[in-house]
Formats: sequence, C-alpha cells, structure tokens
Amino acid sequence: MIIDHPLLGPRDASEFIYLGDASLLKRPKWDEEKSEDNFYKYLYLRENVAGMHKELWFHQQGDRSWLVISRNTVTHEIFKVELATEFKKNMGKSND
Repeated sequence: MIIDHPLLGPRDASEFIYLGDASLLKRPKWDEEKSEDNFYKYLYLRENVAGMHKELWFHQQGDRSWLVISRNTVTHEIFKVELATEFKKNMGKSND
C-alpha cells in the first residue's frame, strides 16, 4: 500500500505504524459524574468498521509525523491523507 504523505509524497506503508481510530483525537472532557465511563469508552470501546474509516498513522521511518488517513478498510483504497494537526484544527468544521 502506498501512502501519499502530504509533505513528502508517496511512501510505502512499511514506513508507517497504524495507531488506531482517528476518533482518539477527540478526547472527552472531564465531568465529575461521567468521566470514568467516558474515559472507559474512549480507551476501550471501538467499532470494527468495514468500509470508510479515518485512521491515525505515525510515520516512524520518516519525518515522524502523525497522519489521518481516510481509507476503505475492505479494499484498502486511500481517499485522503492529511496531517493530524490539520485534521484536529478542522474537526467540527466539516462532515468529511
């Protein structure tokens, strides 16, 4: 699989480490009554998506950047690659 890094261009997936669902960037806020349950869900409960999914990847053997990759988990087709910092800035602004 080739990942088109936004800064470095096309790179082989072997340079990267998959680190999970990109929703990990949406850390829950502390709430005295619900925090324990919210953090349990945040840390341990994930959907096993078959189809379009936003994933967090780390460029370990390169510039050590964090990326959010939108890809189809069934076909492995990549639709979008963006820096995690940019993704986090744009969270809540759009529905893509």
